Amino acid sequence: MSTPVTDEQIQALAASAKPFSLALLQWTPQRTMDGADAIETEHQRRMVSLRADGVIAVLCPVTSDAIAGVAVMTVPAEKATEIMAADPCVQAGMMRVDVHPCHGFPGDAIPA
Repeated sequence: MSTPVTDEQIQALAASAKPFSLALLQWTPQRTMDGADAIETEHQRRMVSLRADGVIAVLCPVTSDAIAGVAVMTVPAEKATEIMAADPCVQAGMMRVDVHPCHGFPGDAIPA
C-alpha cells in the first residue's frame, strides 16, 4: 500500500456503498454435453443483453475449467437468482450459479 487513507475517507466510501448482487457461475461436468456450443452461445447472447439493459453492471468471463464467470448485477439477490435460473447454460445443467448480496461503490469501474 502506498496511498495513505484516512479513517474519514474510509467512512465516506462506506457511506456511499450501494446494494448489488454477485453471481458466480461455475461449470459442471455437463459442460461438454452434446449441443453445448450452441447453448453456450445463447448464454453469451443473454449475458451481453443483460449487460446492455443495465441488469449486469460488470461482466467478467473467466478462463477456467471450474469458474465460468462473474457478474455484478444491479438487482436484489432474489431477482438475480430468478434471472440466472433462466440462463440457457444453467437450465441445461452446464453451469450452476450462486448469487450473493454485496455492496459496491458508485463510480468504480474496470480500467479501459
